[in-house]
Amino acid sequence: MSELRPDTRTVHLPQPMVEGSRPITMPIYQTSGFVFDDPVLMADAMGAPDSAYVYGRYSNPTVRSLEMAVAGLEGGVAAHATGSGMGAINTVLLSLLKPGDHLVAQRSLYGGTAASIKDLVDRLGITVTYVAENDPAALRAAVRPETVLVYLETISNPVTLVADLPGMCAVARELGILSVVDNTFATPLLCRPIEYGADIVVHSTTKYLAGHTDVVGGIAVFADDELYRKVWHHGVALGTTAEPFASWLTLRGIQTLALRMERHCSNAAYLTSRLAEHPAVSAVHWPGMASHPSYELAGRVLSGFGGVFSFDLVGGRAAGEKFMAAVRLALLAPSLGGVETLVLHPATTSHRSLSPEELARSGIGEGTVRVAVGIENPEDLWADVAQALS
Repeated sequence: MSELRPDTRTVHLPQPMVEGSRPITMPIYQTSGFVFDDPVLMADAMGAPDSAYVYGRYSNPTVRSLEMAVAGLEGGVAAHATGSGMGAINTVLLSLLKPGDHLVAQRSLYGGTAASIKDLVDRLGITVTYVAENDPAALRAAVRPETVLVYLETISNPVTLVADLPGMCAVARELGILSVVDNTFATPLLCRPIEYGADIVVHSTTKYLAGHTDVVGGIAVFADDELYRKVWHHGVALGTTAEPFASWLTLRGIQTLALRMERHCSNAAYLTSRLAEHPAVSAVHWPGMASHPSYELAGRVLSGFGGVFSFDLVGGRAAGEKFMAAVRLALLAPSLGGVETLVLHPATTSHRSLSPEELARSGIGEGTVRVAVGIENPEDLWADVAQALS
């Protein structure tokens, strides 16, 4: 390098190799591509997810570290990290569905997912049948010769219904259709859908996995290598692959996931028990409550009940708007899974694309408020909620 002129040397910077030791944390490989000495090796790297790193849209060491970490937590063989949770969901759906195919989905879905499925119906001629998340017999009855997959959520957004993963995935496997499960609310610490027979697990890593409200990302985990490679090729073509810095932040967040989830769950238990006794609240939706329709199933499928719940206010939308304007410690903001408590009104935010009939089918009322509990002191949280209710 010493013989090069200064303006050339500013382009070709030295890259020290780490020998004899290794970094404690995964480095950020903030590069768009990788240099090869062998053109044959470079050509090979363009065609497979487990070849040499070649270009950021294909893979990156930091991104691969995240994929390996989440695949390991979920018990999958491989994973494809994406730029958002919807990126992971749409990569899977667009990779596996074609015009004329049939999809079975549970009735209570995240609004973004419901909107994507509706778009597939409108644009590509996909047909969809909605069934209850806990009814394997209904799934069996809904399957047709052209059915390709069933789409489920471990814990639904926002009324926290728990899917019968053992029963639903067993029917799907018996009938030869794929099962896709959104495990964002549960995380791999509370549930691992692949252990119940799921073929693909998706996450919005924006939420609990990253955990600090500073990342947007997603990931799809696969139980089968061939299926992974099929979706990976489509993901590369769609350009949904995650970028290194967001992946690095998510890796950092995962290291405290177990501690955070314990506090999220305990705070949710405390707040829901208090809300259930409040005269301004007509119903509380959290699977850890004995009154919840998924309580018994949640005890079998989950190892914890999660940090998201919703409740219905007496007085409908006006009461909901008044409550959200009155909270001070809790923040009125989208998303969930961070260390701070967030509240929102699903009917006008996360599920705004749904018609009144679709909202009712999903169990969302005009006065429904969703709470994503943070890790604050529970007494401080309840003091804020109580003053907002009054």
